[in-house]
Amino acid sequence: MVDASLVAILACPETHQPVQVADDATVAKVNAAIAAGMLKNRDSEPVTEAVQGGLIREDGTYLYLVRDDIPVMLIGEAVALADLS
Repeated sequence: MVDASLVAILACPETHQPVQVADDATVAKVNAAIAAGMLKNRDSEPVTEAVQGGLIREDGTYLYLVRDDIPVMLIGEAVALADLS
């Protein structure tokens, strides 16, 4: 997973809010939505590969995916947490 010292300095590229590591339940929901073909990112592109983890924006609106221990901190690649409901 992403090193805690890195998470401490990362921020949302859009709002500059801090991010925190997503819990296992949230990551499981993300991966279930991916497996069901139901998850799209902010660019409206389908997310097709399972993720190791994620970083949640402070306001809880978006999650930045983590792949191969690297956070993908691109606005268009983020997924809306509301889409997981």
